[in-house]
Amino acid sequence: MNDVVLTGDRPTGPLHLGHYFGSLANRLRLQHTCPMYVLIADYQVITDRDRPGAIQRNITELLLDYLAVGLDPARVTIFRHSAIPELNQLLLPFLSLVSVAELQRNPTVKDEIAHSSQQAVSGLMFTYPVHQAADILFCKGTLVPVGRDQLPHVEVTRLVARRFNERYGEVFPVPEAMMGERPLLKGLDGGKMSKSRGNAIPLSATEDQTAALIRGARTDSDRMITFDEERRPEVANLLTLAGLCLGREPRALAEEIGYGGASALKRLTTEAVNEFLRPIRRRRAELTEAEARRILAEGNERARERAVATLDEVRHAMAF
Repeated sequence: MNDVVLTGDRPTGPLHLGHYFGSLANRLRLQHTCPMYVLIADYQVITDRDRPGAIQRNITELLLDYLAVGLDPARVTIFRHSAIPELNQLLLPFLSLVSVAELQRNPTVKDEIAHSSQQAVSGLMFTYPVHQAADILFCKGTLVPVGRDQLPHVEVTRLVARRFNERYGEVFPVPEAMMGERPLLKGLDGGKMSKSRGNAIPLSATEDQTAALIRGARTDSDRMITFDEERRPEVANLLTLAGLCLGREPRALAEEIGYGGASALKRLTTEAVNEFLRPIRRRRAELTEAEARRILAEGNERARERAVATLDEVRHAMAF
């Protein structure tokens, strides 16, 4: 069986460098070898917030980010969650396969709850991993490029696929997570990099905005720059970021900076990031919103055809 890739993002704000090195780089490589579905998970925005915010604007910006980094709509099906009602109908039978205790102890859900902007945690939050299972399995996804923090969700998907097949007969493949080979980037404040926490460098940031963000990054008072992830995590993080953008080892960069201190480290990182983002910014400036909307409409149509076929298969297996 040929692999099918399912991946995507929630439209809660601009994509950042953590997204690029964590999953987008994998997508760019895989789009040349496998059928790929890229989900704009707009329904999932309300899992951890009371209002979806500037949802239409965020969807457009996300589309532009995808196209600017190099996702090819001729090879990739980009679609919107809310445009595929059949996909969401898979949630109910899938929820019947997972216990409340299994959902409650999911570490990614716990982290999302801790950083939720809701006044009270909704029941939808606990269904989030199963919702992602429906996203992956509707297209018979077999490979899921994810960051390390999303591994527990893929495990829930594997659990759902196995239990559905055991109960109703073989319908779904059991997908595998695909981790990026790049090291995990932390936020500029030393915490988890997240668009909602304001500690990331957006792919759409200007050169001046990028420079300002890196100037404000947390470091330490030791003038000698060394790469030590345990004792100097903030310095190591900037070295890692510069190394990823330059295609060089962070230890070698640290040796070059030497006693240049935090100012030299931030200057090097700023130059590396801006050089890396330059072609992405150029492609983004050439795109139009009308073109992006046309690409999304075509992707929605293709994804819905796949979802209708899968839902029919599920109903038949369940004898409905």
